[in-house]
Amino acid sequence: MTETSKASVTFIEITEEVAGQRLDNFLLRHLKGVPKSHVYRIVRSGEVRVNKGRADVTTRLEAGDVLRIPPVRVAEKPDAAPAQAASDRIELTIVYEDDALLAIDKPSGIAVHGGSGVSFGVIELLRAQRPQAKFLELVHRLDRETSGILLVAKKRMALVKMHEMLRDNHQIDKRYLAMVKGVWPEPRSHVKFKLLKYNTADGERRVKKSADGLTSHTVVNRRATFADASLLECELKTGRTHQIRVHLAESGYPILGDDKYGDFALNKALPRAGLKRMFLHAWRLTLAHPLTGNKLELEAPLPKELQTYLDSLAA
Repeated sequence: MTETSKASVTFIEITEEVAGQRLDNFLLRHLKGVPKSHVYRIVRSGEVRVNKGRADVTTRLEAGDVLRIPPVRVAEKPDAAPAQAASDRIELTIVYEDDALLAIDKPSGIAVHGGSGVSFGVIELLRAQRPQAKFLELVHRLDRETSGILLVAKKRMALVKMHEMLRDNHQIDKRYLAMVKGVWPEPRSHVKFKLLKYNTADGERRVKKSADGLTSHTVVNRRATFADASLLECELKTGRTHQIRVHLAESGYPILGDDKYGDFALNKALPRAGLKRMFLHAWRLTLAHPLTGNKLELEAPLPKELQTYLDSLAA
């Protein structure tokens, strides 16, 4: 995507990376900080042109289209300096990459994006490390404390397709590894609760079991047991916020190191035993490639700190 004449009228040439989206959705993303009503007004008035002609907000943009945008007041962009400063010292491990898709092994302790007191996240860091990239957008999210596979789209068409796949829970097979307190009783079990999101008194986002919530489903496979812990493979059938964490805690087997839903007394003792983070890792993703349809099997091994703790239990 190329731009000229920022001071007055802006001309943007649409590339393959951003092609396929509606005109209004493109403008709302490109003109962040501009009121939605104003974006629709400049389209209706004909001030926005596609290939020199008037266009409706529902117009689908194609590669090669030239978009004319009148001068508008845009809110100041977020400071990219923190991500830029961190880009040299934080190395992101690439699990898979082609011209449409990027899979990262996200480390624990880094948010997927900045905001709410976080100066930068994985997506800002990735953009700082790849300033030449025309399009980089998160496909889904992982909790800050969770490590493992995170998908990033490099083309708009890939992003749209993968969002469709995520809405159909049977199209992407997502597996997590979790270490929990206690011995999980069954080799394979189905956990189904209705989950409701809410905010605590200090504004922190949480999730609880509630009849008013959304249906959720996790298949739990027991992989190994120890004196008072179990290694579980959790298969997501739905993708609710904090789903695995709440499902396991509500079942009586909280994830070790979980500071929101875990056993807080046990968590205090874990660093002395060698575990200094939550033991939850997005281990494997199996999906059809969003553009080619070829089967992709992506895997991120347990991080060293989790593998070391697992080995200590097995010793």
